[in-house]
Amino acid sequence: MIPNPADFDIIDVHTHPFLDFENGCIGPYGKPETMAEFDFEMRKVGISRYTGSPLVKHFVTDFAEIRKINEDALRIRDQFPAYIPAIQVHGAFPQESIAELTKLYHEEGIRYIGELVPYIMDTGEYNTPGMIEILKEAGKLGMVVNFHGGTRETVEPVLKNCPGLKVILAHPGEPWGPSGAKVRFDFIAEYENLYMDTSGTGLFRWNMLRYALDVCGAEKLLFGSDMPTCSAGMFVFGVLSENLTEEEFRLVLGGNFKRLTGIE
Repeated sequence: MIPNPADFDIIDVHTHPFLDFENGCIGPYGKPETMAEFDFEMRKVGISRYTGSPLVKHFVTDFAEIRKINEDALRIRDQFPAYIPAIQVHGAFPQESIAELTKLYHEEGIRYIGELVPYIMDTGEYNTPGMIEILKEAGKLGMVVNFHGGTRETVEPVLKNCPGLKVILAHPGEPWGPSGAKVRFDFIAEYENLYMDTSGTGLFRWNMLRYALDVCGAEKLLFGSDMPTCSAGMFVFGVLSENLTEEEFRLVLGGNFKRLTGIE
């Protein structure tokens, strides 16, 4: 028998909540339509808390849009206590982004940035000068950032130039090829501050999580679903169906997030 989700404090580190359905819901089938529906679906499958930044589905050319996304994250937190707010930054606006993340870190207790998705919002790749400048400051605060995918070429400069920053790569992907999941797990094992979440493609391949933990260590993987792009329930039971020890389940499902962010 697989474990019961109710036996764990499951924290989803990769979601995209929204207040503006038209511009912020990335569910491919147009659901959920409201944050109340989103929150209900998360809780229904046993997820006790969730984080991840809202997005907008277009290139951002004005930092006021980034500020609005972050204000929405705080509003969602105030309405739905299960949500742990996460924020956006933008490489074209380094000084504004630094001021924003510093303010929200100190005044609102924000510890989590992203998922950053350059191809949706044109925030700039992670290794661009603007992003490096922002992420250096986030590293000084010991913050955690979630990157959409990311190659060695784009991520390694961040790890080398932003000490203190904890980087979670999203989406393990398929196991094969020079940029496949197996290669990425080896990359994660090399760097102390590099991690991966379970969201997107990958977990449906049998034994993926067991393999990743054996390569990287149980402290390097975190539970993520990418809800509402993906089904949160499928990811909960996909993780619980893997052959892990109880302690490994606890680390992946919530313990690693608590350790990295200091959020209890």
